[in-house]
Amino acid sequence: MHDFVVVGAGPAGSRFARRAAEIGHDVVVFEQGMIGEPLACSGHVSTDIWAFTPDGSRDALLQNEIYGARFRLGGPDSEAYPFYKESVVSNVIDRVGLDRRLAQAARGAGADVRDHHTVTAVEEHRDRVEVTVRGSDGVETHEARLVAGADGPRSKVRSELGLPEPGETLHGVLGFEASPDDADFVDVHLTVPGFFAWRIPRGEAGVEYGLAASPGAEVGEWFEAFTDSYGATTTNRCSGLIPVGPPETVTGGRAFLVGDAAAQTKPFTGGGIRYGMLAADRAAETVDPHDPATLADYESAWRSELGREIRLGAWIRRGYSLPQAIQRLGLGLFSGEIGVHMDEPSTLFSREQLRAMFF
Repeated sequence: MHDFVVVGAGPAGSRFARRAAEIGHDVVVFEQGMIGEPLACSGHVSTDIWAFTPDGSRDALLQNEIYGARFRLGGPDSEAYPFYKESVVSNVIDRVGLDRRLAQAARGAGADVRDHHTVTAVEEHRDRVEVTVRGSDGVETHEARLVAGADGPRSKVRSELGLPEPGETLHGVLGFEASPDDADFVDVHLTVPGFFAWRIPRGEAGVEYGLAASPGAEVGEWFEAFTDSYGATTTNRCSGLIPVGPPETVTGGRAFLVGDAAAQTKPFTGGGIRYGMLAADRAAETVDPHDPATLADYESAWRSELGREIRLGAWIRRGYSLPQAIQRLGLGLFSGEIGVHMDEPSTLFSREQLRAMFF
C-alpha cells in the first residue's frame, strides 16, 4: 500500500510528491498524458518561483525578465498607465519545461511518477483509498492511505469524491507569435468583460497573447479581435479553464486537493503556480498518511498562508468591472514606480508601496 497516490503531475502535484518523498513517504504519481502537455497556462511568474525548483532551473527555463506592466483601457494605441520597479518584477519561463523539471525532481526524491496513466475511478474506504488507473499495460487498481488530487480545474478526484466545486471557472485562451521580443514590460488590457487580455514578450521565444473571461462563444472572437489589434498572427493556440474562488473545503475522509483542483489561484490574474506549490508544501508538512485527521491541519495551514491574499485579490478583480472613468482615476493614482509583489495583494499596503507612491 502506498502512503499517497497523487493524481496530476503539474507544479502542485510534483512539488507535493517531491516533498513527501523527501520525508520518506511512499508516493506514486499519475499524469493523464505527457507531462507538461498540452500547455494551458501562461509562463509569466514571480521571481519567487526559483525557490521551488531544482538547481539549474533558472538557467534552463528563463526566457525574459520583466520590470513592469502597462495597463490600458483600450487597444495598443490607447493611453498607457505604467507600473514598474527598478529591479526585476517577474520572469517569463518555459512553462512546459517547468512541469518536466518539477516531475524529474520528484522522481529524484524517490517518488514513482508515471505519465500516460489516466485515473478512471477513486473510492474512499474506512482504512484506505482505491484508485483505478488505465495505462499502457491495461487497468490497475492502486491502494493508498490517502489520495492527493492535483488534477486541475476538472479534477477527477474532486468529482469522484463529491468535494465542492470552485466558486467560478474562467476560460483562458493563449496564442503565440514567433518573432523575438526582448522588451521588459508586459501589456495588460482591461477590455474583456470581467477580466483582461495580455501581451507578454518572451525574448527569443517570441510573444504570448492571451485573455480570460467567463466561458462563452465570445471568448474566441475577443481573442481574434485582440490579436488583430496588434497585427499579430498567432500559432500554437491553446486554451484551458481557470478556477477562481476556493470551495469551503478541499479535504475529504482520505483525500485532499491542491493547486488548481482546490482553486488555489490569484483571483485578479488567474495564476496559480506559486500558490499551488506553497499549498503543496503545507500539505507535505502537515498531513500524516497514517492519521487522516491531519487533513484538517492542511486545511488550516494553507488557508492561513493564502486566504488573505485570495480575499484581497478578489477585491482587486472587482475593479475590472468598474466604470471606465473610475478605472482611469485609479490607474492614474497608482501608476508609476511600485513596491508591490505580484503574488501578494497585501503588499498594496506595505511600507515599500507607500514610499513608492508618495516619495
